[in-house]
Amino acid sequence: MESPVLKFMTRILSLVCLLSALSCQKPGNNVMTVTGGMPASDMGVTLPHEHVLVDFVQIDSITPNRWNRDSVVAKVLPYFQELKQYKVRTFVDCTPEFIGRDPQLLAMLSEKSKIRILTNTGWYAADKERHLPKEITELTPEEISRIWIDEAKNGIGNTGIKPGFIKIGVNNIVLSDNDKKLVSAACLTHLETGLTIMSHTGAGDAALAQLEILKQYGVDPAAFIWTHAMVESSAAKFLEIYKQGAWIALDGIKSDMVSSARISNQLKYLKSVRALDRVLLSHDAGWYDPAKPGGGTIRPYSELFGSFTLLLYSEGFTKEDMEQMTVKNPAEAFGIRVRKIK
Repeated sequence: MESPVLKFMTRILSLVCLLSALSCQKPGNNVMTVTGGMPASDMGVTLPHEHVLVDFVQIDSITPNRWNRDSVVAKVLPYFQELKQYKVRTFVDCTPEFIGRDPQLLAMLSEKSKIRILTNTGWYAADKERHLPKEITELTPEEISRIWIDEAKNGIGNTGIKPGFIKIGVNNIVLSDNDKKLVSAACLTHLETGLTIMSHTGAGDAALAQLEILKQYGVDPAAFIWTHAMVESSAAKFLEIYKQGAWIALDGIKSDMVSSARISNQLKYLKSVRALDRVLLSHDAGWYDPAKPGGGTIRPYSELFGSFTLLLYSEGFTKEDMEQMTVKNPAEAFGIRVRKIK
């Protein structure tokens, strides 16, 4: 029979092991998908910037009645099934509210494809602010953030589906008042929810301007994804933003040689300065367009895994580099936790 002393020592050892294991866990080990939460470590190969449906109609006309969910799923599903051969497990849908965000559609597609999908909260000021609520000029960042925080905590509308990140968009290199308001609201939402901020940006100067706002709110740049970074031509801007700790999203991968050469050259530079640990790769592809007959033409989500990967391998990139950018980085970027400046 085990002695009381031995039992006590065994319990103490078990407690020590448990505390040690907990202390070694990285923060942000969960993400939120349209079908529920999951460990970030289960994301696997991830496409961090794509679209299932986008509707650029004026905000007053946007409504889910403009598309049939079954028809959208039928058209898009084959492109999701194609991703299985590349072992893609997670798809980040970046269509924001008032441009066709439809969490129920995404949930249907996720269930049928068995690929996990993230949707978002947030508003989009790009495209000349055509997709912003008219109340934007009267609303404060605090009031806007309360709307987004409510979605994060209670779900989008009455769907029960929660966003997995914040998606905003800015208009120009010089931020407008509404641009600044959205960035500020995103900071407040992040501090309350831990959701990562993804911003449709482009030029490095606009990214740097947004990072200054993050600093004013005490939000670490590690909570910010600089989207469409491939439009920036200055290596110095890439390095500056990397050193601040933001994520660099090269999400314009296409089949044409010009785009491939541009992004591969940017990646070669980032590899040379050992910055691949902050890079995200995607296509900004798709999508079903309700304004076009039959939804229009879908651009596939697979170019990254075909000729573009072969191009990178020919340039000296390794399988470890690819895993870093397509598996490890997305899990770290979208892991839900509050990131404050230390």
